[in-house]
Amino acid sequence: MGAADVVPGVSGGTIAFITNIYEELIVSVRAIDLKALRLFITFRFVLFWKKINGNFLLAVFAGILVSVFSLAKLLKWLMNNEPVLIWSFFFGLIIASAIVVLKKVERWNISRLLALAAGTVTMFFITRFAPAQSTDAYWYIFLSGAIAICAMVLPGISGAFILLLLGKYTYILGAVSELNVTVLAIFGLGVIAGLLSFANLLGWLFKRYHDLTITVLAGFIIGSLNKIWPWKETITSAIDSHGESIPLIQHNILPQTYSQISGNPDQLPAALVLMVTAFLLVIIMDRISKKS
Repeated sequence: MGAADVVPGVSGGTIAFITNIYEELIVSVRAIDLKALRLFITFRFVLFWKKINGNFLLAVFAGILVSVFSLAKLLKWLMNNEPVLIWSFFFGLIIASAIVVLKKVERWNISRLLALAAGTVTMFFITRFAPAQSTDAYWYIFLSGAIAICAMVLPGISGAFILLLLGKYTYILGAVSELNVTVLAIFGLGVIAGLLSFANLLGWLFKRYHDLTITVLAGFIIGSLNKIWPWKETITSAIDSHGESIPLIQHNILPQTYSQISGNPDQLPAALVLMVTAFLLVIIMDRISKKS
């Protein structure tokens, strides 16, 4: 989940779905409420830890943090130097993810098909938005964290991509690489606030409208493929506050056209290998998670 959340266009929530921990994650986060807070401040730590499913949450979030801090620089380098290959891997991953999520729908009908279509169309248009220029003020960093975490726990909606739209992706990635404690602390507080509030909404939706919620989320995943298509032509770009170029408007193009425009060698064979590898990896992960 941490590795996926670093990449714009790929959702940590999708990975949670693949590994069959998504609904337990939402339920566990929802358990962090006023009753849990009272247990904590009255020093009943054992009951507090049991109520919030502490071992599970500790394992998940420790894994996310380790992955984010260890892979941030590598993924940033890959996106700058081997964009076709890294996006090809994630493209295959997302295709398989959509199949895995759709298999979780217990019964299909017209309303679920319409929900799937609505989710797909909504996400398709979201991925066509251009990144914004933004301020580095602390209130905006807090707000960015709160909004991004809502996307991170939604399959198909990338928290990193939302940060890109908010104009804070490069800034936060730089803060992770440079260990800027102040920025990370403010961003982290926003993440906690957003996660606790949004998890309650998702939990309620799963309880009342399980299959309908699943189909909408599956649509989000399918619609995000527009953003993850590996071969893109940058139409317009801009220089952010740190002097780095960020794409504003990109169009999907064919692999052959990309090679002609960029002057780079044809990477289609390697890209297809990575797509298939990622696809099989997801299917294998799904089967292992069901057995365990």
